[in-house]
Amino acid sequence: MCKATARTPATTRCPATLRHGPNPGQAVKPSDMSTISTNQLRNGNHIEVDGTIFKVLEFQHVKPGKGGAFVRTKLRRASDGNVIDRTFKAGEKFRSVRAESRKMQFLYADGSDAHFMDLESYEQMAVPEDWVREALRWCPPSSEVEVLFIDEKPADIQLPSAVDLEVSQTDPGVRGDTVSSGGTKPATLETGAVIQVPLFVEQGQRIRVDTRSGDYVARA
Repeated sequence: MCKATARTPATTRCPATLRHGPNPGQAVKPSDMSTISTNQLRNGNHIEVDGTIFKVLEFQHVKPGKGGAFVRTKLRRASDGNVIDRTFKAGEKFRSVRAESRKMQFLYADGSDAHFMDLESYEQMAVPEDWVREALRWCPPSSEVEVLFIDEKPADIQLPSAVDLEVSQTDPGVRGDTVSSGGTKPATLETGAVIQVPLFVEQGQRIRVDTRSGDYVARA
């Protein structure tokens, strides 16, 4: 247990827009309406387009032989992770969105809210469990996560591409099951997630899981 939990800080229930929350991706209108143009785009920037917040994944400046210059972009919508292609006129401006990643500890989920603690300030916050249910499949209590804040409000949980988790229940292996024998079986992980694993995986073992696909990777 983190020593900071003994301080029992007050928990703030955060009504912010996380994935699957109400009005996902709805723009926040701060008093500081700073803007960014296509000439200033960088991979990783967060911008507001037509009232929706996106992360810039790729961009390419194009100067055709005829017509005006434009910029091709690949954007990820903050609310649901969907990726879209979008073209803008050169010099077009957007609201620049402040994005910050903070290290937090996932404490527990109580069936209604998921509770997190900031590892620097020790402040706790709670968000509706439904908003982060998918991410929590790979987060046992006390695990550290990166929480992305957009305009000072939590917007997403950023997980590593793979995590190591213990198999809490699976059918016993059969003598002769090997890496090359093929075949899979269901296994329940310590977080409650159920995935398919090779026949040789045993209860109590730790395995590596791809958080993007939910696939078994290897024994940890």
